[in-house]
Amino acid sequence: MRIDLNSDSGESFSNWPLGDDATMMGIVTSASVACGFHAGDPSVMRATVAAARDGGVAVGAHVSYRDLPNFGRVFMDVAPSDLVNAVIYQVGALEAVARACGAEVAYCKPHGGLYNAIVHHAAQADAVATGLAEVRPGLPVLCLPGSEIQRAAQARGLRPVVEAFADRAYTPEGALVPRRQPGAVLHDPGVIAERVLRMVSDGHVEAIDGTIVPLAPESICVHGDTAGAVAIARTVRGRLVAAGVEVASFA
Repeated sequence: MRIDLNSDSGESFSNWPLGDDATMMGIVTSASVACGFHAGDPSVMRATVAAARDGGVAVGAHVSYRDLPNFGRVFMDVAPSDLVNAVIYQVGALEAVARACGAEVAYCKPHGGLYNAIVHHAAQADAVATGLAEVRPGLPVLCLPGSEIQRAAQARGLRPVVEAFADRAYTPEGALVPRRQPGAVLHDPGVIAERVLRMVSDGHVEAIDGTIVPLAPESICVHGDTAGAVAIARTVRGRLVAAGVEVASFA
């Protein structure tokens, strides 16, 4: 068995720090780097990409709505043409930073409100896939199984990579429980680690109501801004390795 561990990274902004990217780079195998629209700035982007490079961690573009005040976590009714251009802009910015650091952008992961919207919003999903295909044909895209972005990515010649979430609760339909609902975010490292092992080895996750939801992830996300993220990521990786699972980037 083999699995990737990814983390949202580079989400500090100016003098406002968020997460412990330096430590996470020694645990995860892929880093989804904020591109300045929901978090991050040029200096944070460069430092994060350099840390990923030094740690042998794959770099991904963490594209989002242009929404710093809400950390990109609310839906925005963006015109598809504007969203295509926003995706191109963000990936292009990170590619330039990566090139300066002697690294490359190996995948894309939409963030927050955009990620959740393109599970079911066909027009926005196609816009994201179109923007990515115009910049980097064949680029891997992290997504939920059965989502509109998974279908759009396939249609545009991109590589959809099924992702599961270590520290988030699931609905019976296989979507993420909204953060505003009780129990949406998990915090116990031991419980999370055992849950991830079942995802990887058994191919399912228990939803918030006890329903068993099938999934076959290639990558597991541990949010870098979750309280105790480093402990969670370290415990998850340790449990996987102890069970004989190879932890390596899909990219």
